[in-house]
Amino acid sequence: MNDPYKQWQVPERVARLKDLVYNLWWSWHPEARALFKEIDRNLWRTTYHNPVLLLQSSLPRLHQLAADEGFLSRYDSVIRIFDEYLEDQYTWFARKYPQAKGKRVAYFSAEFGVHNSLRIYSGGLGILAGDHCKTASDLGVPLVGLGFMYPQGYVQQRISVDGWQQNVYEQIDWSVSPIRPVMTPSGDNFLMNFNLGPLNLQVAVWEIVVGRVRLFLMDTHVEGNSAQDREISGRLYGGDRTMRLRQEILLGIGGVRLLRALNIPAEHYHVNEGHSAFMFLELVREAVAAGKSFEDAARDVAGRSVFTTHTPVEAGHDVFSEGLVTEYFNRYWSELGLGQEQFLELGRVPGQAGWNMTSLALKMSGQRNGVSKRHGIVSRHMWTKLWPEKKEDDVPIGHVTNGVHLSTWLQQDLGWTFFKYLGRDWPEKQDDVAVWAQVAGIPDEEIWRAHMRNKEELFKLLRDRARDRWISRNAEASQLLTQGALLDPQALTIGFARRFAGYKRATLILRDLARLKGLLLDHWRPIQLVFAGKSHPADDSGKALIQQIYHLAKDPSFGGRIVFVEDYDMHVARYFVQGCDLWLNNPLAPLEACGTSGIKAAVNGVPSLSVLDGWWEEGYNGVNGWAIGASGGRGSGDAADAADAEDIYQTLEKKIVPLFYERGPDGIPHGWIKVMKESIKTVAPRFCGNRMVKDYVKMFYGPEAAPQAASARTTAQVGI
Repeated sequence: MNDPYKQWQVPERVARLKDLVYNLWWSWHPEARALFKEIDRNLWRTTYHNPVLLLQSSLPRLHQLAADEGFLSRYDSVIRIFDEYLEDQYTWFARKYPQAKGKRVAYFSAEFGVHNSLRIYSGGLGILAGDHCKTASDLGVPLVGLGFMYPQGYVQQRISVDGWQQNVYEQIDWSVSPIRPVMTPSGDNFLMNFNLGPLNLQVAVWEIVVGRVRLFLMDTHVEGNSAQDREISGRLYGGDRTMRLRQEILLGIGGVRLLRALNIPAEHYHVNEGHSAFMFLELVREAVAAGKSFEDAARDVAGRSVFTTHTPVEAGHDVFSEGLVTEYFNRYWSELGLGQEQFLELGRVPGQAGWNMTSLALKMSGQRNGVSKRHGIVSRHMWTKLWPEKKEDDVPIGHVTNGVHLSTWLQQDLGWTFFKYLGRDWPEKQDDVAVWAQVAGIPDEEIWRAHMRNKEELFKLLRDRARDRWISRNAEASQLLTQGALLDPQALTIGFARRFAGYKRATLILRDLARLKGLLLDHWRPIQLVFAGKSHPADDSGKALIQQIYHLAKDPSFGGRIVFVEDYDMHVARYFVQGCDLWLNNPLAPLEACGTSGIKAAVNGVPSLSVLDGWWEEGYNGVNGWAIGASGGRGSGDAADAADAEDIYQTLEKKIVPLFYERGPDGIPHGWIKVMKESIKTVAPRFCGNRMVKDYVKMFYGPEAAPQAASARTTAQVGI
């Protein structure tokens, strides 16, 4: 493993392109992306927007551009903006908390979704982590990320001719990716030795630069490690329970040790979901080794740590057998100053068997939060057994509702429109409600024109992907139709893009096919449904839901108005949330922790038809979209499903479809655009990444959070 940065050359006049491609800053700055497109637009598309591969494949072209005055002018401008961003010492965090300079936050996550050229994420958890890092960079929050580099990433989805999800894993070539190995001062590859119980291995480390934020990702695919140890970082969420435990040990304990090995101090620690909860134990072990008692060390760790839980379903939390945990930690608990039984109690949940990673995180952290107001309520109910002496409302789990990184998810042309009508500084003031009130003044025709361009771009993407499948895999013609070849750009297009798990109820709208067909095939006011999403590789019930939709998409009687898009990822997601007309979300409430895809759609003027759960329960105001059911949901079972499906059909038939097709003399749906504008102006300030990260700073990271953290220490010893 060598540093690819040093292995290829570009003309000296444009040498800073190498700096640019290895900082994901370019991924949310359109002027940088435009520069890459200018090098080779077709190659930019076929490399899935990977600038490292683009540059390495374009050296002759770069020599031409190095003599092109127009290109050089644009290049100089981008580099100037890039440098000004990195050198800016007057960020929001620096202005707000000058006394906190250098007090770094260590952010642990099993996945980071920073860009589609780096497939080290599976879905919402990773995308949230990526948005958190980008926003921290924009605000100047001193944050460093710890995670895994997965050589095979997450599963890629291929749909067979009979509609069954095929799980495909491909080895990623990191030499042509926007990531670099960490090197020693002498120029060798950095390796960390890791020993714990039966684990004795070497760990390579990769670095991703995200603006001002650095992510350090561990990789066990190292010569000298056993075949089993190499697979620890092989796949995201792969392997059996033993492999999963080995991953989580390395993520949590190895992540702390990596910070020490790299000499990166941290003041605060943030655990994003329970996968890295062993981090708390390692921090306590360090303090005990320095002379503190376990109790004092645990209070100290609690005072500077936060745990974010994302899972409102008990089955979604990692639980390991105590025998397996004992095998790996049988020498570790003595280093904590604990006996075996005391140690095992840290991961126990009353009345349940096994070592629960979320229980460990909740007991050891000083601050705990769900990711929406409703999820906070659900989490307090779910975990009240850990605080039996408290009333449910007093269980110390709060909430910080998720936000999205607007510059990543907002369509570029719409962003320029906001610059025109909201002011040049709207990105810095994106959490200011008054700024977004000005959306009402944007001419309807400009909003509609931008949206229709986005819609056409979505349909073009689907056609291009269908054509690529035809060329590369000789797919059957019926499979191409399922990809969207017959979609009508004038028809009301409803998007549903979720992980295919049973509680997401992807097929709820298919409950009454005769009634649905009437909506789909209406000659004057048709609708069309565009589905996408992966099932977990081992979830056959989720795969069966995909197959059900796929069979309908192939059925000629539905006229090509039902589509299933293969291999949903960040790249496709951007087109979906920008180009659909309506966003459908109908999980079984209250099992939606947040549901940020609807936020991404809303800020692009795509209103939601959604169950009142997660973020939508907070965001819905009666005129910025449509609700299914009532707050908290109708419960589970066939009757609840039937009632929710009836809500969907009636709302479509009586409200949504008539409003969408009601056009003025100019052909523009002014009533619909009113909902679009209301969606943008009410959702953007309250659910943007800036608001979210500022909340984390105020509540957990910043100096003003200290009194809260101190009071939380008294609850941190539950179960010990």
